[in-house]
This record gives sequence, structure tokens and C-alpha cells, in this order.
Amino acid sequence: MDKMSRRGTIKYACIFLTAILVFLFPAFSAAQVHTVSRGDTIYKIAKWYNVEQYALRYTNNLWGDLIYPGQRLVIPSKYNVRRGDTLFLLSKKFGVGLNALKGINKLGSNMIYAGQVLYIPSSPAAAGGVSRSGISRADFDLLARIITAEADSESYRTQVAVGAVVLNRVASPLFPNTIREVVYQVDQGGKYQFEPVLNGWINRPASESGKRAALDALNGWDPTNGALYFFESWVPNKFLQSRPVSIILDSFTFTY
Repeated sequence: MDKMSRRGTIKYACIFLTAILVFLFPAFSAAQVHTVSRGDTIYKIAKWYNVEQYALRYTNNLWGDLIYPGQRLVIPSKYNVRRGDTLFLLSKKFGVGLNALKGINKLGSNMIYAGQVLYIPSSPAAAGGVSRSGISRADFDLLARIITAEADSESYRTQVAVGAVVLNRVASPLFPNTIREVVYQVDQGGKYQFEPVLNGWINRPASESGKRAALDALNGWDPTNGALYFFESWVPNKFLQSRPVSIILDSFTFTY
């Protein structure tokens, strides 16, 4: 099959898939992929597709302004809320985490209303794993170091889960919006959010496993399905133990 024929086949396949989505979810606009051109900016791309910059950044884990020609960005899809919809039902309908749904829309509660436009989280892997290019080398190293300090003795899946929690916090309106600020956050009571920052382990070099786990987390793998907290299961912390459990991995409990 020549290039023109292949392109035609792909084009009609995309049209067919979009038609199916519109038929099944008439209030739903399917996600698209934008290939960055010279002169593009996050602002221009968001305006072109009529989406919020925050939703575009959230979808692609793109927390810096550096983009480059040829880079592929997933444009977040939209959904018009109907009477009877709830965030829980929508999370099940679209197969996304409840906290991810709240995070991309900056929702502080589960309240939604008919006619409201919601963004539906999409995996950045759909654009070929573009998320790593959206953060600085220093932030990537910091994410790998906190994973190493917290979970280097745990399974690889747990290491990815720790990285995912950091990124979920970055995306959540309840926490700071950069990796560095999340990792080094100290609450109003003077308590460090991550013990390795307090004891200095955060300054140790990242392991190779920690680096791979950071990259997998940045590319959209979240074994916790949107968790915002984790702790060693034996720790007697009333606040953490009172929160809804997402998953237990090795010695860690992950909660919302």
C-alpha cells in the first residue's frame, strides 16, 4: 500500500471512530492530537482549539512553556453535563479516575450541573509520550529523587505510584502546581509533606529505577488511579487513615 493510500485509510478510520463516539456520546467531543509548528505557543494552541490552557497542560503534563516543532500534544476532549449526570457516573462512563476528572476541571467538590462543560482526561501516551518534554531536567531529576528516597526498596509499580501521587498533586487545585513546590511543601503546621525532604534523603542521587519510574509516571501510568496521599501502612496517622483508600501496594497505602 503506498503512502497516499495509507493516509486515506487512516483518515477515514479516524472519521469513522469520531462518528461512533458522537453517536454513543452526542454531548462528547473526541480528543484530538496537535502537531506543534514553528511559532506555536501553549496560549495559541489552547485558543485555536477553544480549550483552557490549564486543561491542555494537565492533559499533557506540560507545566513549562517549552514546546518544539513536531511535538504532538493531546487536545483535551469536552463533555456537556446532562441532567442526572454525576462525577462518579462520568468517571465510569469514560474510564477515568474520579480525582483526575476533578483535577483537570479544578473542581473542589463533586457538585456539577446540567449544561456545565467538563474536560475529560486523556492519556498523553496517545501523542507518543510527550509529557517528559514539558518539564525541566531539574524537575525530572527531583521527581526521580523523591521516588528513589521514598520507595527504592519497593516494587517498580509502587515506585511509579509514588511518582504519580506527586503529579496528581501538581494537577490538583488542593496543592501547589509545580513538582518542586509539591515535593518541598510545608503545611501551615510546619510539617513536611515528604519525610525525605526533612531527613535529607531527597539530596541523594536518583536510582536508575527511580528515573524509569518517573518517566512512566510522566507518560501517564498511574497505578493509584488518582491518589493524592500515600503512607506506610503501619503508620498511626488518623488523618491519612481516615481517607478513602485507593490501593495498597507493598508497604504503602494510597488514599484520596
